[in-house]
Amino acid sequence: MATFVLVPGFWLGGWAWEDVAKRLREQGHDVHPVTLTGLGDRAHLASPDVTLQTHVQDLVNVLEYQDLRDVVLVAHSGGGVPATGAADRAYERIARMVYVESGPFPDGVAQLDMSDPAEEENVRADIEANGGFCPLPSWERLGGPGEMFIAGLGDAERARMAARAVPEPADAITASLVAENQAAVDKLPHTLVSCVFTVDQVKEYMEQGFFAGMAGKQWTFEYVPTGHWPMFSKPVELADALDRIAKA
Repeated sequence: MATFVLVPGFWLGGWAWEDVAKRLREQGHDVHPVTLTGLGDRAHLASPDVTLQTHVQDLVNVLEYQDLRDVVLVAHSGGGVPATGAADRAYERIARMVYVESGPFPDGVAQLDMSDPAEEENVRADIEANGGFCPLPSWERLGGPGEMFIAGLGDAERARMAARAVPEPADAITASLVAENQAAVDKLPHTLVSCVFTVDQVKEYMEQGFFAGMAGKQWTFEYVPTGHWPMFSKPVELADALDRIAKA
């Protein structure tokens, strides 16, 4: 049995992991889906004072106040940044880092820095127009080339996601981290669960110098072929991948 802490990506709460968590619990694991401050069932706490460091503290508090150890810390998409920050502060409680359609960034690099210039401009405009928050973009913007990022999301999945999505605090998107315990974090086992790109494609990008934050760590890989939100499009397959990772 493994202890999983599941971190959602932007706009989502712990509810996004419902189907994955159910499957993992059926497999005998201890599962803790997290809702970060200002999102999901904690939307009433949203304010301009919620920052990336607030979300880092959310995760550290889950680890410390529930006294979780040997944790498989799983982060989806934009949840990778606060999860990386939490690992830096509580690395001794973590057995493995798992990034689902995500990854660690080098010091000083924010999530928004990874967007192309046009999308960065769109996000900054959204934040300015919505009082310091970024609402869920249109499906057209989320889809990417050939709608590859929203592959597997039918009408039901899109409706479920849109109905519960909450505007993301700006700082979670625009702020960057500075590691204090990088060497200790680098020693942790790391796994990437890739969905949009094959493992061979990811490795090729790494060899070409992309995904610079992945350097210096030992990686294993799982591939769940679908779009960017596998917890909705392929929850069983994602849970089974996490189960294999925990048993490796």
